[in-house]
Amino acid sequence: MKIDPTVVVLLLVLLFAVIVVVRAVRIVPQQTAIIIERLGSYSRTLTAGLHLLIPFVDKIRANIDLREQVVSFPPQPVITSDNLVVGIDTVLYFQVTDPKSAVYEIANFIQGIEQLTVTTLRNVIGSLDLEQTLTGRDRINAQLRGVLDDATGRWGVRINRVEIKAIDPPASIKDSMEKQMRAERDRRAVILTAEGVKQSAILNAEGEKQSQILRAEGSAQARILEAQGQARAIQQVFDAIHRGKPTQRLLAYQYLQVLPQIARGDSNKMWIIPSELTDALRGIGTALGGVPTTDGDPEPWVEPGPVQDAFPAAVLEDPRDALAKARGQVEAADAEADRHGAAESPEGPEGPAPTR
Repeated sequence: MKIDPTVVVLLLVLLFAVIVVVRAVRIVPQQTAIIIERLGSYSRTLTAGLHLLIPFVDKIRANIDLREQVVSFPPQPVITSDNLVVGIDTVLYFQVTDPKSAVYEIANFIQGIEQLTVTTLRNVIGSLDLEQTLTGRDRINAQLRGVLDDATGRWGVRINRVEIKAIDPPASIKDSMEKQMRAERDRRAVILTAEGVKQSAILNAEGEKQSQILRAEGSAQARILEAQGQARAIQQVFDAIHRGKPTQRLLAYQYLQVLPQIARGDSNKMWIIPSELTDALRGIGTALGGVPTTDGDPEPWVEPGPVQDAFPAAVLEDPRDALAKARGQVEAADAEADRHGAAESPEGPEGPAPTR
């Protein structure tokens, strides 16, 4: 079968047209920039949307992602000001703001950012000791971000945030830090134990103090009540003696009754007879017919006769009589109140008096 040359030419023309259309139409997605070069030089930057290119003249140089990107760098050995080597792992958050500068100002801006981060990190950490490095992460992050943002601005890259993921000190420093932390915990435990013992002793002392105060107050109250009771008993005895009007003979007789009780104790080696007792005995001897004293005639003996009780016995009243008496008193009081009310009112209980 013989193919017509005209058909072959038409097919080739059609294929060329398809290729031209495909190369001429370019759709750019969101948050993406495309650098276009025309005949080897920069032409323009394509943003999101539909664009037409000149086939075989315009060429795509690079696709740039305009979103914020995250890159993590491997741990870098850094020497502190006290000559200790620590490993620092960093994370960088950056965003391309000028695609043209990111393509033409530096060959690989990510590698450039990494090397710049390492250099800046060593400069910053070199001025700090280990303790400042471990406790000053925020300050280190701020210094890194400021230096990197100034250096990468001409590359069309903006450093949003720099974070230090980990700071790994040497093994010997780790052991020393663990020992220090253990010693600090032990010291705090000893301090807390001592504080607990102190508080316990204080509370025990306060409790003992309160108990002693309460016991003293109770003893004082008991002594006061006992003294009051003795005073009342003495007062009652004193009043009873005065109401009974005892004679000299009765007092002497009471002395004689108490003498055996005074000499009854085994430990009593010596006891003293009061002078009142001798006077009482002298009065008894004179009353019984003894020799009169020089003070005067003896007191004549008087038969005591029947003993009369100075305190009359209480006679209990019959409950029924007491109830009747109480009712009578109540009725009398009511009647007297009615009379007083009628006397004070000029009209009386039945209204005003008739006028004559």
